[in-house]
This record gives sequence, C-alpha cells and structure tokens, in this order.
Amino acid sequence: MDLRVCQQCGSAFTPRREHARFCSARCRVTWNRENAGSVSVDRGPLGWAVVAMGEVVARLGRLRPKDQVQALTVISEAVWWVTIVDATLVRYHPDVYDAALSSRPDRDVVEGTLTGLRFVRNQLGYHADPADFVEPVPGRAATGWRWRTAACPALDTLSPRGQEWEASRYKAYEDRLADHTVGDTFRSTAAFLTAASASVPPAAE
Repeated sequence: MDLRVCQQCGSAFTPRREHARFCSARCRVTWNRENAGSVSVDRGPLGWAVVAMGEVVARLGRLRPKDQVQALTVISEAVWWVTIVDATLVRYHPDVYDAALSSRPDRDVVEGTLTGLRFVRNQLGYHADPADFVEPVPGRAATGWRWRTAACPALDTLSPRGQEWEASRYKAYEDRLADHTVGDTFRSTAAFLTAASASVPPAAE
C-alpha cells in the first residue's frame, strides 16, 4: 500500500490523487494559511514559468514546415513547460486549480489533456523521443502535426499505485491527444493554465 505522511499533521494516509500532500482538506487549508508568505509558494517563479510556457507555445506556431528537427525540440520544450506550470499549480495552489477546473464546461477534456501530457513528459528522455509521439504532416506547420497512437509502456517496475497512475496517464493520452493536433493541445492547455495562474494571489497578501 502506498502511504504518505501529511505535511501538516504528520499522520500517515493513502493518497487519492497523484500529488496529494495532506491527509484532509482541513490540513491543506491550515498549511496554506500558515505558509502564506513562504518563498517556496511565491507567485514569482510561477509567473516566470507561465511566461516561458507562453513563449515556447508561440514559437511553435512560427516554425516553418521544413524545420522538423527544430519543431520536435520545441514540442518537447512545450511539454516540459506546460507540465511544470500544471504541477506547480496542483502542488502549491490546489484550491485555485480545482476552482479553475470546476468553472470549465469542458473540464474532462482539459483535465484529460493535461494528464496525457504528463504521460508524454514521463516518457521523454527515458523511454522515448519526441518523434515517437508526434507525426509530421507533409506541408503543414508543426501546430498541424498530430500525436501518434502510442504503445502502453511496461509498468511492472512501479508500485501498484504508481502503475495505476501511469496507466491512467496513458489512457488519457490515447483518449485526448492521439490523433489530435499539437497546436490545439498546447493552445488549450496554455490558455487554461495562464487563466488559472492569474487567480493565484501574490504571496505578500
């Protein structure tokens, strides 16, 4: 059984979500109040990451169809920055993140797309290259390329809980990314994360 220690009260608990750090909503709220001025949850690094995410997504849209190697590199960077911003919001501002998701009529699509990108992030550099996930479309810019259907990776080295999470990421990839265009994926996720991050109050407040 996968057990973690609550960062607020120290109790052992079984996480119900991948990035869970607290055993209950009460502990999460208490920790956030007590650490409101902490540098580690300051909005500055988040804001910087959001800017970097926006820049790399915009750069992807400016690439010419013949720049395939460069395009794959930029796609890899976009995966990195989108998942960095996503993880920062989930870890340090879960209430803001959940509220932003709840306000979306397409919540399942947004959530599934981000989960699918986490799968890509976990595979890149270890088990796969960007070209294993992206299918260039002749004559079309990189934003018009499509995500390939991928084989489910071996999960036997992970804990049972880890296998469950990685399997759910793979399913999200197949459901929400495979055969969809790269441009649509990054435009929608970057727009959501930018809007969600704008709701994070400055740490000084």
